[in-house]
Amino acid sequence: MEMFSLENKIAIVTGACGLLGKEHCKALAEAGASVVAADIDEAKCKKFAAELGDKHMGIFMNVADADSLLHAKKLILEKYKTIDILVNNAAINDMFENPLLAAEQSKFENYPLDLWEMSLHVNVTGVFLCSQILGSVMAEKNQGSIINIASTYGVVAPDQSIYKDEAGKQKFYKSVSYPVTKGAVISFTRFLAAYWGDKNVRVNTLSPGGVENNQDDYFRTNYSNKTVLKRMATPSDYKGAIVFLASDASSYITGANLIVDGGWTAI
Repeated sequence: MEMFSLENKIAIVTGACGLLGKEHCKALAEAGASVVAADIDEAKCKKFAAELGDKHMGIFMNVADADSLLHAKKLILEKYKTIDILVNNAAINDMFENPLLAAEQSKFENYPLDLWEMSLHVNVTGVFLCSQILGSVMAEKNQGSIINIASTYGVVAPDQSIYKDEAGKQKFYKSVSYPVTKGAVISFTRFLAAYWGDKNVRVNTLSPGGVENNQDDYFRTNYSNKTVLKRMATPSDYKGAIVFLASDASSYITGANLIVDGGWTAI
């Protein structure tokens, strides 16, 4: 079990205050790492980090802004001297404020250019910048693990039928930007794994399936029926995968995409 230990490791998680971000932080902390919980809400980050324990740190970070990342890097290195693990978790997923208009607004034919560009900026450029600015610390010392969070929708296309209610009405469409950006994250992972292979910086993707989070009954049923395990994930279902990819237990794994989806993509 020592292979799974993260004692004396410094781990950064972006998007740390989100549903899965918090679980990623908890998993790394439970394995022994000092966790830097990074997000755009500094107060929430600091509060959450304090809940994790004294050795952890909450910090403001805008993943798509280089100046923000450089400032965060400075503060992290002042406190911890190094970086060992980076979890590129921060991302945006379209939410439509008016459910009555969601089906029309989310159609590919109607999808707004500004939402497309925003998703590319955060979901792809954000991963690029964090890896470049924070990951370079690992490359300089010839050791580290970068975990990019993608999605099953980066591997297979969305099944739009699961967004239909019991009466067969299309409530909304899974919009184009999310699967496209998550597919890009998987490709970026392969590039960076090959590029930094001789630096002993392992770069892998974790592609989670859908997480139960107070969705409508029809959606939970539709989604669950598409999986082998016949259920959606709980937020804690990815904790083991995060620790595995961050630790020496996966020391010969790089450039891989670990799909944890209850069998969604198996059938």
